[in-house]
Amino acid sequence: MGAAFQDYQVRFRHLTRLARQDFEAGDWRSAQGVSVRRLELYRDAVGAAVSSLTRLLGPGLRDKAVWRVLKAAYAGILGMRHDPELAETFFNSVTRRIFATVGVDPEVEFVALGPPGPSADGAVLVLQSFDRRGSIHELLRELLLRHRFLAEYEDVDRDVALAAAAIEGRLPGALLGLDLVASVFFRNKGAYLVGRLRTTGGPAPFLLALTNPAGRIVVDAVLTTEEEASIVFSFTRSYFMVETERPAELVSFLSELMPRKPVAELYNAIGYNKHGKTELYRDLLRHLASSADRFEIAPGIRGMVMLVFTLPSYDVVFKVIRDSFDYPKTTTRAEVMGKYALVFQSDRAGRLIDAQEFEHLRFDRGRFSTALLEELASKAAGSVTLEGESVVFRHVYTERRVTPLDLFLRQAGEEAARRAVLDYGQALRDLAATNIFPGDLLLKNFGVTRHGRVVFYDYDELCRLTDCRFREMPRAVDPEEEMAGEAWFYVGEHDIFPEELLGFLGLQGPLRQAFLEAHGELLTAGFWEAVQRQHLEGEVPDIFPYAPDRRLRRV
Repeated sequence: MGAAFQDYQVRFRHLTRLARQDFEAGDWRSAQGVSVRRLELYRDAVGAAVSSLTRLLGPGLRDKAVWRVLKAAYAGILGMRHDPELAETFFNSVTRRIFATVGVDPEVEFVALGPPGPSADGAVLVLQSFDRRGSIHELLRELLLRHRFLAEYEDVDRDVALAAAAIEGRLPGALLGLDLVASVFFRNKGAYLVGRLRTTGGPAPFLLALTNPAGRIVVDAVLTTEEEASIVFSFTRSYFMVETERPAELVSFLSELMPRKPVAELYNAIGYNKHGKTELYRDLLRHLASSADRFEIAPGIRGMVMLVFTLPSYDVVFKVIRDSFDYPKTTTRAEVMGKYALVFQSDRAGRLIDAQEFEHLRFDRGRFSTALLEELASKAAGSVTLEGESVVFRHVYTERRVTPLDLFLRQAGEEAARRAVLDYGQALRDLAATNIFPGDLLLKNFGVTRHGRVVFYDYDELCRLTDCRFREMPRAVDPEEEMAGEAWFYVGEHDIFPEELLGFLGLQGPLRQAFLEAHGELLTAGFWEAVQRQHLEGEVPDIFPYAPDRRLRRV
């Protein structure tokens, strides 16, 4: 088992290192392919370990006495590793696959309900420190020259001057130096130097965003606030490719920069999403042990495909697939699960909420409202069973909780509502740029994060943009056709008429006008067809995880 996990880590790190090569070469298609291969790696590694153990143990494969010995032996090697938490999760993944464990079984699983602690030897090896000895310009020059790439910087002097000017106006005090994560964070077409600024007014996050637009590296942005860092590391974005032998230590440092971000999301952000799921589950159990509220049906319009519930005191929603779907939904359970798999493998571009998939969870029945229990029993028996004093979930998804966009617009002030409508349009553009079409564009299927960003979370009709056929609405040739109750023209399964979009949104008055002024072209087939051509020609768009005004200006 230890050899299987080590082999997984070797492969994981190899694929992670390829991100640097792709960034230096500007090979964005390769970068996308490497990202997908790394996402698939864990599933394949667990499957290979199960197959190997099946051959090795034979009839003893499900003998818990055998597994108690295996677990004890495996525990003996954990103290020699810098990633023991990941090794434990890998062991648990294998045993849960073999035993189909419901809830938690300490006999064959590692259980740690306390918060993760520091690395075993107390070392702090993920950082590089830079002390200010002269000007901010000199400090940033030293930093950039310490981080060279095969592709040269386009103009170090220019970028240092621009970055220094951007930093000087934002600091809480005089700059004393900075501490930088030794490894570079790569994602999509960007690279990030991540650290903290040391100032007389206290520490501040520091992210230096690098791009390679034409074979030369440039500094594109400097980010110095917790909110900016949190958006870059958002649960709506793809995972970073970053090398680290001490993931717990790296996560601990990132938590200092973004103290409001859950540890689970930070593990996800650095690519260890399976352990992120472990951390989420353990955090939920700790929360349940220290709270008394009950799971209840989530507020908002009920979904036709998913039954959604939440624990009011916990910032997560839980989604189970309904047993049957009301008209006009024609999808199947397998197709819905396929949509979630598509989201997992896609560039989420800051617009798709990361969903964690769980199986065989057990909770105390007393923590569920009566209305929710009745709904689960009558509408989702294929995913949930009530067993005595327990509620057992055979299958459930979790997502970070956001405010549904339709509810937000009813509650928000005029300016906040206007910003949300404009960002809704930008969300559609960003999704299109990553070859994603939401399918169902109703406002209730989008949400607003605590940072005010509009994101999509209802995936049952999501598809690749290149699988759609966008059409202009045919014009009636006479009043009889125009007044007909049914379309007088053929409508294929994948046909979409963008000009119908506005009628479904229910936007009125100033909000409707704001959307039309900023995003009117979204109502034309030409816009979507142009984006399709870009994808078919292999173009990879630029989507920046920071505001346009944070990009450094160049002449």
